[in-house]
Amino acid sequence: MNDTREPLGRAGAEGTSARRPEGLSTVASSAPAEAPLRGADAQGALRLGTRRSKLAMAQSGQVAEAVSRVTGRPVELVEITTYGDVSREQLAQIGGTGVFVNALRDALLAGEVDFAVHSLKDLPTTQPDDLVVAAVPVREDPRDVIVARNGLKFTDLPSGARIGTGSPRRMAQLNAYARSHGLDIATVPIRGNVDTRIGFVRSGELDAVVLAAAGLNRIGRGDEVTDFLSVDTVLPAPGQGALAIECAAVNADLVAALAELDDPFTRIAVTAERSLLAALEAGCSAPVGALADLPPLSAPLERGDRQADMQIVKEMRLRAVVGTTDGTRMVQLSTTGPVPETHDGATALGRELAAQMLAQGAAGLMGERAH
Repeated sequence: MNDTREPLGRAGAEGTSARRPEGLSTVASSAPAEAPLRGADAQGALRLGTRRSKLAMAQSGQVAEAVSRVTGRPVELVEITTYGDVSREQLAQIGGTGVFVNALRDALLAGEVDFAVHSLKDLPTTQPDDLVVAAVPVREDPRDVIVARNGLKFTDLPSGARIGTGSPRRMAQLNAYARSHGLDIATVPIRGNVDTRIGFVRSGELDAVVLAAAGLNRIGRGDEVTDFLSVDTVLPAPGQGALAIECAAVNADLVAALAELDDPFTRIAVTAERSLLAALEAGCSAPVGALADLPPLSAPLERGDRQADMQIVKEMRLRAVVGTTDGTRMVQLSTTGPVPETHDGATALGRELAAQMLAQGAAGLMGERAH
């Protein structure tokens, strides 16, 4: 499979992220419509439902520009507050599943917005019958990153270093790596937006925080990263780095237009990852990492070799990990096979690996499972 399209918002071969001006809520495109929508309101603005955070607004803005190009219509951002945005509890305490999504879906079903943009990793694995994920655009960098004081890398942090993260998945894998390599770290639960989290480091309260590379890239702050965590060290959350563009299933014209933004490999990869998550009966905040990738390309792309994705490969690897947050017990497995060509094929791949993990005791490492 060979697809060289850049993630939304990327500028040029170096993969830098475009920063969208704050406060801009309507995007009009001067480009001709590639798939104009039919109907009485064909010239009206499309309403895009988005969370209010700086990151959500940035990634929704990038999607808005792309949707405007393929429909020939302006796109207006409609800001929506979700329960996850206002709750100060740790995600593991409030369940995690759907807390950043449900309010957006309610707005879709009520007809208050035409489509919504989600971080795919926040979506529950069960899809409502009356909504459809019309597009999964090209995935951003799925890796986790460190932002540390004094520009330190993870392995250079001092003994007893305090590392902030709100993710049980990250805690489990960082603690497991530290134990196996003789490092002394303390993982500290935190919540908040990017500014708040990085602020803990700038103030000296923490030595480092762990964030998603994709989020920092999308808001133009990738230069603050002090270390990229290899997926061999920390597997990302299922779907991390990918976006989901969702709309009402009955809106066939809009579904077809949004599908122009779909990237087939990204969709196949995240389908396998999320199928595994569903088969484990794990929620979005469970200590589960998973990544489907193309083995011959992964290492060169991590090194920044953008020419690597010019290759054509025929096999996909799915890796997954489940562990206790203290890192003392882990189940980590992988499987490699032909790149699935269908949704069912990708789903089967995830289920098969999940079954192997459950056979090795993964269920007992996840705390309360989703049902």
